[in-house]
Amino acid sequence: MSILGLKKKQPKTFKVKVITMDAEMEFSCEVKWKGKDLFDLVCRTIGLRETWFFGLRYTVKDTYAWLKTEKRVLDQEVPKDSPITFHFLAKFFPEKVEEELVQEITQHLFFLQVKKQILDEEIFCSPEASVLLASYAVQAKYGDYDPNFHKPGFLAQDELLPKRVLMQYQMTADMWEEKITAWYAEHRGIARDEAEMDYLKIAQDLEMYGVSYFSITQNKRDTDLLLGVDAQGLHIYNPNSKLNPNKSFPWSGIRNISYSEKEFTIKPLDKKKDVFKFYSSQLRVNKLILQLCIGNHDLFMRRRKVDSIEVQQMKAQAKEEKARKKVERQILAREKQMREEAERAKEEMERRLFQLQDEARLANEALLRSEETADLLAEKAQIAEEEAKLLAHKAAEAEQERQRLEVTAMKTKEEKRLMEQKMREAEQLAVKLVEQSERRSKEADHLKQDLSEAKDAERRAKQKLLEITKTTYPVIAPYPCPPPPSDGGDLGLETASARVEFKDTDMKRLSMEIERERLEYMEKSKHLQDQLKELKSEIESLKLEEQQQAGVFAHRGEARAYPDPPYIPHSNRNSAYMAQMAYFEEV
Repeated sequence: MSILGLKKKQPKTFKVKVITMDAEMEFSCEVKWKGKDLFDLVCRTIGLRETWFFGLRYTVKDTYAWLKTEKRVLDQEVPKDSPITFHFLAKFFPEKVEEELVQEITQHLFFLQVKKQILDEEIFCSPEASVLLASYAVQAKYGDYDPNFHKPGFLAQDELLPKRVLMQYQMTADMWEEKITAWYAEHRGIARDEAEMDYLKIAQDLEMYGVSYFSITQNKRDTDLLLGVDAQGLHIYNPNSKLNPNKSFPWSGIRNISYSEKEFTIKPLDKKKDVFKFYSSQLRVNKLILQLCIGNHDLFMRRRKVDSIEVQQMKAQAKEEKARKKVERQILAREKQMREEAERAKEEMERRLFQLQDEARLANEALLRSEETADLLAEKAQIAEEEAKLLAHKAAEAEQERQRLEVTAMKTKEEKRLMEQKMREAEQLAVKLVEQSERRSKEADHLKQDLSEAKDAERRAKQKLLEITKTTYPVIAPYPCPPPPSDGGDLGLETASARVEFKDTDMKRLSMEIERERLEYMEKSKHLQDQLKELKSEIESLKLEEQQQAGVFAHRGEARAYPDPPYIPHSNRNSAYMAQMAYFEEV
């Protein structure tokens, strides 16, 4: 067996994994394939025709490099892992995305790559522009804003803003979402490809858009600088500032770019200007800088020429495709509008149906309540009729009672009138008795006065007689002397004696008459007191009857209450009779 027979057979294929911005693909490549073969396979797989913007990038010793198309894949410094990993990315950027990016897939890949660079802070973006770009990204992902579907928190899982912007302001995730949603609602009606193109049109105005940065040093002074390569030309920056270049060399003003080992030379088109030289420390980086410069310059020159037939065909197809999509979107918008109108009409009909059902239910409930109310009213009417009959019966009874009470009242009035007449007669009798009592009292007073005068005269006569007896005639016997002769002095004495005797007799008679009249007055007073008590009891009974009838005949006036007459002692009846009369008059 020969030694050659012991050698292992070399594999004819190798595995490759290609990662795009939205997918991962694996291919089995032949050993003899060049970079162009793999690149064309990837472009055919994803349907990309604008291939001049893209390339396959890989990582070598902490730096990245682009797969060369003219050399075999395995002959380059690619990783020897299995599968070999490449990233399909945009290598060159257009000057004006709206004019140069024709295919929708090209626009989509650029949108995804630029969005990632902004979120990774490879491209500086202000907070305001970040929020606006995020709103277009949300429009491209979710379509038109629908408040019924896009509830608060629907962006919680999406990365939309750079961390630098989030840390710059003391705002919560809900507050950022509210700001983004406010702009997002303004993009209603914008299709996905249009939203992505609007995103790119804003991003292309950013200072760091499409710029590849490399560390360099200037000749002799060994000063650290940054070299920026983009679609416009070459730019020299300070290490701490990637936004504003210190010096720029546009492609239109560069005549030649060359490098020898680590030294780069930029020769301007104007020979009067100085040649600019700089150094790069790594050979691999120098090659990469040269590739980017050549590629960007070629594209710069290509943009200034007439489009090739392939590009014209692509633009025509893209225009037709846009027109077709525009028509489709219009039709879709009309259908969507019609569907929304139909849904609104359906919702309106359903709402109207629910409303009619509610009205029917309410009408049925009202009908049932009406029937119950009618039954209740019928029952109440029957009860009211019975109550009316009962009230009519009670009214008749009340009328009879009223008539009876009227008769009773008339009788009571008549009795009251008779009682008043009796009272008046009793008052008149009392007045007469008072007058008689006063007259008798006066007569008694006159008689008492006469009696007193007679007693005084008798006393004086007796005194005078005693005086005469003591001086003229001595007293001999206890018997009275015979009457003296009828002369003048004796006649006067006899006359005085007779007068005395006459006075005694009159006094007795007068005393008897006074006693008799006093007895008569007492009997009449007692009789009058009995009559007054009887009148008082009758008045009290009348007052009670009037109080009982006061509720029925209130319109006839309230019955007056007659209080009891004050009690007058028997000894003061003659002197206080006028007070009694005044009391009865008041009653």
